[in-house]
Amino acid sequence: MSFFSGPSSLPGCTSIQQQRERWERKRSRTAKELVQSEQRYCQQLQLVNTYFVEILKAKGTLKPDIREKIFSSIKAIHSVNQALLVHLENGYIGRGFTQFCPHLSHYNTYVDNIYNSSKVLRIQVKKNKAFRRFKKLQEDRPEFNNQTLEDLLQLPVLRIDQYKHFLQDLAANTSPDNPEFQQISSAVDAVSEVSQHIQNNTRRHENHLQLCRVQKLLKGRKTKVLAAGRWYIREGWLKTVPPKGKEAKPKMFFLFSDMLLQAKRCSPLHPTNGDKFAGQHAYPLHDCNVEKVFGHTRSQGGLLSLTFPEAKLLLMSNNQEDLNDWYQSLSSAVRKLQNQDNVYLRDDRNRKPERDAHNNRKRNMWCRDVVQLCHPLINKLFCRSSQTSDGRLNQKQL
Repeated sequence: MSFFSGPSSLPGCTSIQQQRERWERKRSRTAKELVQSEQRYCQQLQLVNTYFVEILKAKGTLKPDIREKIFSSIKAIHSVNQALLVHLENGYIGRGFTQFCPHLSHYNTYVDNIYNSSKVLRIQVKKNKAFRRFKKLQEDRPEFNNQTLEDLLQLPVLRIDQYKHFLQDLAANTSPDNPEFQQISSAVDAVSEVSQHIQNNTRRHENHLQLCRVQKLLKGRKTKVLAAGRWYIREGWLKTVPPKGKEAKPKMFFLFSDMLLQAKRCSPLHPTNGDKFAGQHAYPLHDCNVEKVFGHTRSQGGLLSLTFPEAKLLLMSNNQEDLNDWYQSLSSAVRKLQNQDNVYLRDDRNRKPERDAHNNRKRNMWCRDVVQLCHPLINKLFCRSSQTSDGRLNQKQL
């Protein structure tokens, strides 16, 4: 009787084989879920194209430009996804996504238009009676399964995130020796890029809504909150400590990426502005210095010192946690601005200066002519001045 086992029965070989089998089971399960979800997704896109896009085009219920704004590139998306589904159903996941990823530009176009699409759709539902009736009739069809047009128009955006997770799972459970591994890995990168684009668009949209909300809270139009590149950070009540020892007064502060806005509550008896604020001071954060005067310990509350080029602000809070949050938010905003300024400064220093002597001489001659025409006294002084060999004025003689 022999107790010797072959190489395939060694403990190490058995564990490796079991691991590979687990990977293959996970991969098969993920691939099955991907195919099934893609089938549902294509069916839903077909519903939108058949019962909305095509019929609306034939009936003329919506103008072509309005229809384009609402549905954007959804027909192109449906077309490329039908081609992807054929590959997935035949088991060619890597090949399918290799041909699908170059067409992700249709998704980028759709994502860039999604918030405008929602806005235009709301307006049409509210103002266009014929479209409102048509939309309700189509949504009541059993094929829609109680889904509204608004729900269906969000599907391409949601599908990108689903692709990302499916592809990441497939890549994690596919052997690097598998011919599809490189194709799936490349698809992960391409889809992740679109997913990041969606997240950035969402952040920009939410920030825009916050800026609009704050703008509506301020009475009048003197204080401008909406500005390109500005990000909303936080808001809240803080007490301002006057320099001459007067009583600290509560003020509302709005912190943005480049500015701290101080405001006061309007009179509640005002007929139109009772729930609004009046902007008092806008402090730019570019050259701001933030320090904790009190509040380093676990005592209740504390004091912040904000130093600006032309002002100094002392802010007090009785809530230690709130004070710390304000300190962190202010410090972070100032630090980011300073880092941006340093980057711009380095870029300016790295630029090569123009050394064209001919252009310098032409510039100096132009300056001389302008000065001669502008002021007789300057003309006399200028004529007495001499020029150096490289065409520049001798400043000492001037």
